[in-house]
Amino acid sequence: MKAYMLVRAVIKDREKFVNGYGVEAAKLVDKFGGKYLVRAPGAIPLEGINDEQNSVVISEWPSKEAAQDFWNSDEYQEVKKLREGIADCYVLLIESDAL
Repeated sequence: MKAYMLVRAVIKDREKFVNGYGVEAAKLVDKFGGKYLVRAPGAIPLEGINDEQNSVVISEWPSKEAAQDFWNSDEYQEVKKLREGIADCYVLLIESDAL
């Protein structure tokens, strides 16, 4: 069953985030079998979120295990450090065969 990783990010330094973390994370998403469906700034909060600076990333994975292998890999743990102090991220992983 496919899995989807949903990320809401509040980015404080978009240039550093996109050109540093974003570039390196994308390489690993591809390496671990994921693909991006959405990578977009400017999400409009409708309920439960007060911050206006919302970016959203949705990636598709062949399975929940593949996404978790990516997330828990030593490689990603190093790349994740590139977003420290420049973005607050909220991440969910779900399985679904509905799409």
